[in-house]
Amino acid sequence: MSGDFDPIAALQALSDAGVEFVLIGGVAARIHGSPTLTRDVDVCHARDAANLERLSIALQGLHAKLRGVDEDVPFQLDARTLGAGGNFTFVTDVGDIDILAMPSGVDGYEQLARSAVSVDLGDVVAKVCNLDDLITMKRAAARPKDLIEVEVLSALRDEIGGADQGHATH
Repeated sequence: MSGDFDPIAALQALSDAGVEFVLIGGVAARIHGSPTLTRDVDVCHARDAANLERLSIALQGLHAKLRGVDEDVPFQLDARTLGAGGNFTFVTDVGDIDILAMPSGVDGYEQLARSAVSVDLGDVVAKVCNLDDLITMKRAAARPKDLIEVEVLSALRDEIGGADQGHATH
């Protein structure tokens, strides 16, 4: 069911719906200069009722289905369900999207939003988590691929230098 991976279209759909989110994960790492490829969009979203409603509408518009779950498993994609859970992984028309309420190592949207940087991605301006928060989340997740990415991102941070530490490179 998954469509071709189009992270800009995913971010555009969320933005068009007015969803408050911070881009995290591999796409954020790429924006900061990582050469590592990714096949999904990871976002951390605000958990208030109005934002959960906007998020559910955006995901419905992308024909989101739970990833790795049989089609016959009942799942109601709405604000109530999103509010009751924390993290969801979806297959959509524009590729895989992971919705994380509480990413590893951070306290959620409010913490990430305070230090996020706005990045113009051409068709959409998105809040992108800063490099330090990204490293913190990758280190806390502690999967082998995340620990490798910690090394890559730390080298990028060192290359950027102290004055610009934690900010996107474009």
